[in-house]
Amino acid sequence: MAKLHLLSNAHLDPVWQWEWEEGAAAAVSTFRAAAEFCREYDGYIFNHNEVILYRWIEEYEPELFKEIQELVALGRWNIMGGWYLQPDCNMPSGESIVRQMLHGRAYFLDKFGARPTTAINFDSFGHSRGLVQLMAKAGFDSYLFMRPDDRTIGPDRDFRWVGLDGSEVLAHQTYFYNTQMGKARQSIQHWLDQNAGKELGIFLWGVGNHGGGPSRQDLDDIGELMRSNGEVDIVHSTPEAYFADLAQGPELKRHENDLNPRFIGCYTSMIRIKQKHRLLENELYLTEKMLSAAAVAGKIAYPKAELREAAYDLMTAQFHDILPGSSVQPAEDASLRLLGHGLEIVSRLKARAFFALAAGERKAGEGEYPILVYNPHPFPVKGIFACEFMLADQNWKPEFSNPIVYRDGVRIPSQSEKEQSNINLDWRKRVVFEAELAPSSMNRFDCRIEMLPARPEPSAIAENGRIVFNNGTLEVIVNTNTGLLDDYKVNGVSYLKPGAFLPVVVADNEDPWRMDTNRFEPDIGSFQLMDRGAGSDFSGLRHALLPSVRIVEDGEVRTVVEAMLAYNQSKLVLTYKLPKRGSRLEVHARVYWNEKDKLLKLSIPTAIADPAYCGQTIYGVQELDTGGQEAVAQKWTASYSRAADTAVTLINNGTYGSDFKDGAIRPTLLRSPGYTTHPIMDRPLIVQDRFSPRIDQGEREFTFWLNVGTAAERLAHVDREAAQLGEAPYALSFFPTGRGEKPLPLVELKDDVVQLGAFKAMERENDYILRLHEPTGSSRETEVSLPALGISNRVRLSPFEVKTYRVSAVNRTMEEISLMEGM
Repeated sequence: MAKLHLLSNAHLDPVWQWEWEEGAAAAVSTFRAAAEFCREYDGYIFNHNEVILYRWIEEYEPELFKEIQELVALGRWNIMGGWYLQPDCNMPSGESIVRQMLHGRAYFLDKFGARPTTAINFDSFGHSRGLVQLMAKAGFDSYLFMRPDDRTIGPDRDFRWVGLDGSEVLAHQTYFYNTQMGKARQSIQHWLDQNAGKELGIFLWGVGNHGGGPSRQDLDDIGELMRSNGEVDIVHSTPEAYFADLAQGPELKRHENDLNPRFIGCYTSMIRIKQKHRLLENELYLTEKMLSAAAVAGKIAYPKAELREAAYDLMTAQFHDILPGSSVQPAEDASLRLLGHGLEIVSRLKARAFFALAAGERKAGEGEYPILVYNPHPFPVKGIFACEFMLADQNWKPEFSNPIVYRDGVRIPSQSEKEQSNINLDWRKRVVFEAELAPSSMNRFDCRIEMLPARPEPSAIAENGRIVFNNGTLEVIVNTNTGLLDDYKVNGVSYLKPGAFLPVVVADNEDPWRMDTNRFEPDIGSFQLMDRGAGSDFSGLRHALLPSVRIVEDGEVRTVVEAMLAYNQSKLVLTYKLPKRGSRLEVHARVYWNEKDKLLKLSIPTAIADPAYCGQTIYGVQELDTGGQEAVAQKWTASYSRAADTAVTLINNGTYGSDFKDGAIRPTLLRSPGYTTHPIMDRPLIVQDRFSPRIDQGEREFTFWLNVGTAAERLAHVDREAAQLGEAPYALSFFPTGRGEKPLPLVELKDDVVQLGAFKAMERENDYILRLHEPTGSSRETEVSLPALGISNRVRLSPFEVKTYRVSAVNRTMEEISLMEGM
């Protein structure tokens, strides 16, 4: 006899067209009604996921929370999914997804003794293939989702989803997760008619999108349908029961790809949330490493509770209507405030760790300004670092106090650059220097002041419409008539075509999701260089008339060029930071965006023939479309050719959407849709009788790092490069006491590819978690050294494999453990 599993639920977004307080109110009323029905209707089971909703019930209606605990124990209420919430499933990092599962698992075990084995993300807008390994390692054997549409996997909605590392979970793509009030029976009957002859099925029902769940009328109607239908066994059920039956059936097809794209506008809408989210991710995981180093060294107590609060902020911001930018403006404001709260917690904890790790540093000598830089990474980091500090006293003379950086008494490349302050006095200093930092350690530099008659002027100049920069390895030509790069050459090979970093304007509409397409087109314009007058006015210059492409910094470390561009009512400043050594180019874009129903991309045309395109995904790498379809990736994308053994990599500081069109990498910077402007039939997308505020109007900033090389080298090392630029070493001018002992390095990896995903305290015990992952798709072996504990182990990882280790500071041991820390 055929069987249909009915899954009663109440899809409730914590925020969307409402703010979180209304979401909490809806959760209380929905759960209260569901609990009543669970007791009243024999055989009925209510299913719900998401820790955040249960935490609200626990705080605001503790008696109802106790009742739900009783119903769970009786099997009448099913804890479903088991994650903290339903996050976006493309943009959060692999480590963030681990935390969604980890904090969900801990909460549901503690409060309900529940351990769901089916992961649930009904409403998320696409799904990275990197999820599969993490689900499998977290104890999930199945996955229930809805988007994208069934053309991605075909008409058969049951399949085996195969992860980047070869892991597998059973998966089912549901048609929808809601039914309208009083129409559940009608919807179930429609499913039965459409799937006649199907031996096994699952159907989700309940009023949703603002809670509601089951209704008395629907339960009565469904009971009558169960009694009257003699061909199909219709049962109230759970996801686990459905997948248990599915596993007993015939072998399923395998899907070895991601489940994308869907709602491509959400890769860019509300860019401030995306950038702050990335920043909190980086700062949280960086600070955990610093705190672990300080705690293992006995300098501080590890602040579990404070870090957990910041992690809750981060996970909440990953909700699939917050991070994708599909909520109302008050929810956007609240989410930025939430992320700011998490960042403030982490900032204070990072400072606590930094000062503790500064122990044992010698006192400054006469005339020295110490600069301490902590490298959280388990490998040496070579790069350009900046630090600001105050002179011992104000200098009112016309001369210039020039900072020079030394390491162990040896002068290293450094230069003075414009400080953040605009106080026109020789008092505040910003020094930029090039160095290699020792792994997982505090690095000491000392700055001394040399007096010059005046501030040094740039020695580089523009000639014949070009600024030509050459450091022996890298040659860059900036066109002073366009403000764009006309050449980017490394070791004599050109990797870009002329006109690189062109800001391109693309046609768009009012829909923040862009539900109607998988690509943005057509291009309708581009930013152009301002003339001298407009550029000077925009720059805020009252006493000078300058060219709109100019050199603003030049020294031993780098040359900095800025260009002023405009389009309609919008303005843009491009800043190129050209290194005196190496090939990595930093490009900063400050955009003043005042367009509507338009989209902004940066076009970077590569010179690679027949290139492929790929990008970082959840603990892995995803191949991306090369025909102009909008794609989603995390910290980096790359254009490459295995045949030609060449690659161009582009690291970002918080952009996720891009396309690859006619050989050009085109990251998407900004959109200007309305708030929650949802296409419905042929009605206008946005109200036509008043002013409507638009998303991302005003000033926004973006940073990219471009690098090139052989395909093998670039694709092997770009992940670490992105990590060190995102989780940037922490520099501070600080005069140490000279007391105490220097901590030994926490962790070192002896290869140049394997990544440290996390080093943190365990959630429930006093040991630590060390997580490694292989980021390239090739098997690797590395030696993990923990100098602070006297531990050294050889570790082998399969392609894209994630491994978790328990580190005991007491027993000085390191042993592999489950992703969920033994829970």
